[in-house]
Amino acid sequence: MKRSVLALAVTAMALGAAISAQKTTPIKTGGGGSPHVRTEWTIDGGNLSIEYGRPSLKGRVPGKDIDPYDGREWRTGADEATTLKTDKMLMFGSLHVPAGTYTIYTIPTGGTWHLIVSKKTGQWGIPYPKGDDLGRAPMTLGKAPAAAEQLTISIQDTPAGATLHIDWGTTRASIPFIVG
Repeated sequence: MKRSVLALAVTAMALGAAISAQKTTPIKTGGGGSPHVRTEWTIDGGNLSIEYGRPSLKGRVPGKDIDPYDGREWRTGADEATTLKTDKMLMFGSLHVPAGTYTIYTIPTGGTWHLIVSKKTGQWGIPYPKGDDLGRAPMTLGKAPAAAEQLTISIQDTPAGATLHIDWGTTRASIPFIVG
């Protein structure tokens, strides 16, 4: 009986460990004073990293005083464009992202956001490189669990894979994905 309980506990821990601990490493301070970080995860045997600048609100309201939510492409961070690296294929809804390096943009509006994965890399955050999209996928909007003074990108484990979260002020934009 003790062995079966122990085996069940070990199996439950192994299944719940689809995402290893998140590791965030400061990279530099950008020209505008925003810190830049690289956050890394291991998800379902795949390695994923996102490098981005973390602008601060400093009393401003996102979508109003800073980075208007007007349907234009946003670099989703500060300074250089946000970079996504993956060594395994990812699926954001119907958007198939092969292993590789990409740039992430978002299109924030008042009621919806869209994630853009661009094939063009190594550029400054703006202007947006039209014509280089790998694809786009809708994101779900909700309230952040806590107000984010600095833009924060995180990944949360789910039974079906994981969810990418972008927290900015009191807004959370989320999109589920799987690693394949």
